[in-house]
Formats: sequence, structure tokens, C-alpha cells
Amino acid sequence: MKVEQIYTGCLAEAAYYIESNGEAVIIDPLRETAPYIERAQADGARIKYVLETHFHADFVSGHLDLAKKTGAAIVYGPTAQPNFKAYVAKDGEELAVGKVKIRVLHTPGHTMESTTYLLLDENNKQHAIFTGDTLFLGDVGRPDLAVKTDLSREDLAGYLYDSLRNKIMPLNDEVIVYPGHGAGSACGKKMSAETWGYLGEQKKTNYALQPMTKEAFVAEVTAGLVDPPQYFPKNAVMNKMGYDSLDDVLERGLNPLSVRAFKAAWAEEEALVIDTRLQDLFVQGFIPGSIFIGIDDNFAPWIGALITDLQQPILFVCEPGREEEVITRMSRVGYDNPIGYLEGGFDAWVKAGEEVDSIKEITAEELADSYGKPGVNVLDVRKGSEYDAQHVVGAQNFPLDFINKNMSEVDRNKQYYLHCAGGYRSMIAASILRARGFEKLVNVRSGFKAIQETKIPMTQFQEQITEL
Repeated sequence: MKVEQIYTGCLAEAAYYIESNGEAVIIDPLRETAPYIERAQADGARIKYVLETHFHADFVSGHLDLAKKTGAAIVYGPTAQPNFKAYVAKDGEELAVGKVKIRVLHTPGHTMESTTYLLLDENNKQHAIFTGDTLFLGDVGRPDLAVKTDLSREDLAGYLYDSLRNKIMPLNDEVIVYPGHGAGSACGKKMSAETWGYLGEQKKTNYALQPMTKEAFVAEVTAGLVDPPQYFPKNAVMNKMGYDSLDDVLERGLNPLSVRAFKAAWAEEEALVIDTRLQDLFVQGFIPGSIFIGIDDNFAPWIGALITDLQQPILFVCEPGREEEVITRMSRVGYDNPIGYLEGGFDAWVKAGEEVDSIKEITAEELADSYGKPGVNVLDVRKGSEYDAQHVVGAQNFPLDFINKNMSEVDRNKQYYLHCAGGYRSMIAASILRARGFEKLVNVRSGFKAIQETKIPMTQFQEQITEL
């Protein structure tokens, strides 16, 4: 028996590969199928099942393409109603995979179809649970992400309480917990950076598994929740209803465009232009009106949080050779309408003599020299929970997550000094503001981490109760 976690840091998402005696299972795969197919081929195994723990909200799963290419059956837990051919298993049902079995444990709460898969080894011993978003290390799944339901988040939290205590906590302490996400995912409030652990340890340390009434649990789990990223419900619908093959998305998007053709497509398609290069390159010069979302950071989640229309035509600028990576990572969160990229990258734009824009950037020490003077307005684009933990005295909180909702809170006549934790998010915010006509913008290089090393006054530090 082999069990492997396939972790994707950009989404803080874990898929799983299980193999026994020539049969394999993939749990919660990402959109691209090649890594899973190649992994099974290396073992000479046939992928028998694609198991889905629930209708994911934070990414588009690869279940449809993977099943089509391998002949595997897609499996959901009880109450799921997918709009495509799939096997909806019963609670307690066991699926044979080589010499091992996988028991279906219906664990509603995060969503009503949420299911945990218990792996039983060759000796029928409890080996591991694949919990999806029901149980994380140090946390549990938030109860406000379900696809359309009449149930409130308090109702779902009540189901989650019962699922944890009736289905998961009775399992053996030595059972390995393999969750669907680690730290950085917006599917939980404050999960551990570890990506696997033992159930016995979680029973001791996870706040949600401690002795408490259902009422206390509901209050605890729902405290500190903020609106989920706007793409979450849209991705959940895609996972339930179906979507285009990634192969088709790649074929459309891998379309090299000359500078002239790029400009024409931009105008004709009313496209959004995304610059995915390194932040240090973007700040030196970029196409006027383009938005910075760098590929080498949390690219996909920010694409999802900031672009409100999944069908928005997208043109992009990237480093040569990274075109397929950009399209694949956009597709992971449901953005299936890239229409081409600038052939030759930003250098081609410059060589063509086209106009170039830039954003001023200063160090934290330079901000310290100006802090407190008239006209120095500090704009903190971190999450509200980060701001509440500690911030520059007098800074205005303007979370990047909700920039589209809160644009009226900034004044285009003021000069703003933007910062986040390290500089990435503030550059995204600055590019969005610039594209919308804000001219007086200065980015603070290295963000709050660097500002903390200066004499700029800070509020008293308070521990974050949530990372949302």
C-alpha cells in the first residue's frame, strides 16, 4: 500500500494518491491530470476511483478530466447531487482498492455532502482519514461555504459538531489525519502549517475537538468569519455542474500575440491585462492599465478574489516559457477565458516603442523620515485581522481582498503610501488603483515587516483569532 500527499502551496491544497496491488485512487485532484496519471503509470497501476470529499469552493477539481482520461469512477458521499455521471456512495459503504478498503464516512457540516474517507489497510486496521474540509490540523472547515442551501451557517456548524464527535473522534488515536488544506487557505480560520498529523494529537490540541456543548461549538466556529472570496460560490457551482476540459482552455489561451494584435484584442474583447512577472520587474515598468498579480506568489487565489467575472477575457504578460503555467493556475480557480499572451513578453512592448508606466517605491526607512508630515497617508492593504493585530498608528485599513467593494473609501486627490506584510499585495493594490485613475501612489518595499524595524509608532500587538 502506498499513500502520498500531493501538496500545492499556492492554494494550500492537498490531493492524495493511494495505490494497492495495481489499483489506485486519487482524492480531490487539481485541474491538471498529468501528475496523477503519470504517478499511477510509474506504479503500473490503474486509477479506479476519483474520490471527492465535497463540492470544493476554493478550486476547480480535476475529477471530470481525470475520469474521462482514465475510465475511473467519480465518487461522492451521501446527499451529493452532481450534474454528471458519478457514484454517490452510502454512509459506511466500503470501496475495495487492491488489498485495502476505503470506508465512506458522511461528515456533513462544512457542506452537507462533505465526506471523510477512512483507509483500512491490508489487515483491516484503521490507517488514515482523508478529511477534506471537515477537519484540519488545528482547525475545522468553515460552515458558510456550501452551495445554495436553506441552512444557516449556525445550522451547518451544528452538523459539523455531530460529525466530528460521532464519526471522527471515535476513531483510533494512531489514525493519520490527511486534511484537504494547510495554513493559508481561506477554507478555515487558523489552521496549522503542518499538512498531516495524528488524530490523537488533534483530540488533545484542536480547539474544535475539546469538550464543549454544541451551542459553544457553534459560537466558536462561527466567530471571526468574514465574507469568503467572491469566487468561492462560483467554483462550487462549477464543481457541481461541470466545466470545460483544461485541454480546451490551454488551446485557447496558448495564443501568442504580437504587440499590434495584443492591443487589438485588448480593445475588441474588452479584456483584462494581467502582468504576472516578478514584482521587482513590474515596478520598474509595465503596460499602462495592466494589473500586477505575480505568478511566483499566491497567484491563483488573488486572481479569484479580484476578478469578479469568471468569463472575463484575459490577456497576460509573462516571462517567456511560463505561458502554460499561467493558464493552468488561472484555470485552477475557474478562469477559463484567457485569449492570448504578449509574444516576447514586456520586452516586445518596450522595443515596439509603446508607452510604459511605473509606480514609485520607497523603503520603510524613507517612509519613517516622512511619517507624520502633512499629506502622508498610510494605506494598509492587509486583511482586517492582520490590521487589528497590529498596525501603524494612523494608518487606514483598505484590505486588498475587498478592494472592489471599498473603492469609495480612498480619495484620488490624496497621496497614499501603500503597504502589506511583505510588498506583494500592496503592489497588486497599487496597480489596480493606478488602472482606475489614481496617480498619487507610493509602494513601501518589503511592507510591514520592514516598517516594524523603524521608529514609526505601532499599536499594541494583539494575537489574531483568525487569519481570514
